[in-house]
Amino acid sequence: MSRSLFPSAAMVALSALSLAVAPPVPAHAVSTVAVEATDDRALFDAMRAADLRLATIAWRLATANVTLCRDTAPTPGLVIHAIDQYEPALRKELPTTFGFEGPVAVEAVVPGSAADKAGIAPDDTILAVDGQPLAVDPAGATQANSATRDAAQRRIAAEPADRPLRLTILRHGERRDVTVAAQPGCRSRFEMMIGPDLTASADGDIVQIGSRFFERFDDRMIAVVVAHEFSHNILHHRERLDAAGVKRGLLSEFGRNGRLFRQTETEADLLGAHLMRNAGYDPQDAVRFWREHGGEVDGGLFRSRTHPSSSARADAVAAEIAAIPAGAPIPYRPALIDRAGAALQ
Repeated sequence: MSRSLFPSAAMVALSALSLAVAPPVPAHAVSTVAVEATDDRALFDAMRAADLRLATIAWRLATANVTLCRDTAPTPGLVIHAIDQYEPALRKELPTTFGFEGPVAVEAVVPGSAADKAGIAPDDTILAVDGQPLAVDPAGATQANSATRDAAQRRIAAEPADRPLRLTILRHGERRDVTVAAQPGCRSRFEMMIGPDLTASADGDIVQIGSRFFERFDDRMIAVVVAHEFSHNILHHRERLDAAGVKRGLLSEFGRNGRLFRQTETEADLLGAHLMRNAGYDPQDAVRFWREHGGEVDGGLFRSRTHPSSSARADAVAAEIAAIPAGAPIPYRPALIDRAGAALQ
């Protein structure tokens, strides 16, 4: 991963979810089996709800800011998953929860998106993109692996952003071709990660947000986190840091390394406020987040020196918002965007 909003922590990807399978239960213990099945279904429902929350925020940010981005992709408002990203022991139960008449299915659809308007629904199976069948990666044959899902996401992203997206779907045994209106957005993938900590990251391709955020915060505060990480990708920070020859690990804390990492964190904070404003969010929520919740995540005295303090971040964002010209259009293009290709010094 590239730099993250918060110090990184070990987490389990939703794309490789592993749930413990109980040993065989005696015949008289029917109630225990029912409780476990109910708990699994509740977890899957909670996952779907959180994934939709993330997808909706990401869709708003990506489509509203498309004119700011060098790299664009179709952004139809689909959340897709593949059956082989789940543990084999779970797969026989998944069709009743998520459809899965084939390997790749629609987990959720953003309300009001192009996919929603085209009539695509959760649990639809996606068979092909532009007439080309989706491939199944053998890596998921015997263990959970996200390769099939990732390939499907990239296949959709490779389609021209300014042209309608042609999908072949399967619903209750009926195959149909669906044309989804063009809806370009800034190119990036988004994924919720299951884990106990407030952590998030971006690596130039994917934005990952910890599931704890969805338990702890409302969508306004989560939008601050997503916009920050998304800004790293839009500003090509991973690529530019690599080109600058920075050191990671312990050495990232010191000297030029620490200065450049802090610079990219500040840039992502500032651009994030603009992304929020362009998408109809209140950018002042970013100031509120750092003033009211920064202490929960910045580590205090022993925080990572690759990140500014939460108070400094709040002050910088407040100043950036105050500098937006009166009556500035939406979308507004900040000068920071024009430096996205420049070398970090």
